[in-house]
Amino acid sequence: MKDLHTHLLFGIDDGAKTIEDTISILKKLEKGGVKELVFTPHYINGTKYNCNNKEKEEILEKVKEEIKKEEINIKVYLGNEIFITSKILDLIKKNEIETINNGKYILIELPLESKYNRAEQVINEIVSHGYIPILAHPERYGMFQRHPNLIEEYLKSGILLQGNYTSLFGKYGKNAKKTLKLLLKKKYISFLGSDTHKEFEYDIKKLEKKLLKITKDEKYIEDILNNNFDKVIKNENIGMIK
Repeated sequence: MKDLHTHLLFGIDDGAKTIEDTISILKKLEKGGVKELVFTPHYINGTKYNCNNKEKEEILEKVKEEIKKEEINIKVYLGNEIFITSKILDLIKKNEIETINNGKYILIELPLESKYNRAEQVINEIVSHGYIPILAHPERYGMFQRHPNLIEEYLKSGILLQGNYTSLFGKYGKNAKKTLKLLLKKKYISFLGSDTHKEFEYDIKKLEKKLLKITKDEKYIEDILNNNFDKVIKNENIGMIK
């Protein structure tokens, strides 16, 4: 498995606190079968979660040195999970937020319960400037749990969806589980990630078994666990729902 969404870049959000935490977790992820991952620390404009790119890149280099020293066989890349704001394009220009691996894909999140009224406008602006937004954990948002068909309007605008695979095992409640299963059946999900903030046990065989039961499609499962991740890292296009 390749993980697009983690909070393991130490010391800058509510995930890993120290480099020792980061390395300890990476060792467990390697044993669990994770081959590559993206560090996606929170960026919430106007809060303490606002580490700029220069600082993030310096921390990343320290982590890479330790990965090499400890002989951990995981490739790591840098991104952000950006809480939606009308300033996203300005923040990219100012070198405050990272697109994934410095490419055209950008991971964003919405408020979990309330509706962000300018969401569609912000997404359209991002897309019109050549970026491809990936929406983190759509199954966790109240508006999609209550009205799952709303997600189709977002898909039409060019957004991709990254589900948290632990939602399938009940971590975020029955509504999130039900919503993610529905999105998987419709093949609206392009990626599954962990969104892990701390020590985390991957059970990829158990996950694959559950996904096969839901989707009945081995090729789709390989895409959402590995192939689409590769396309993001290589800055290649992924087919979008229209």
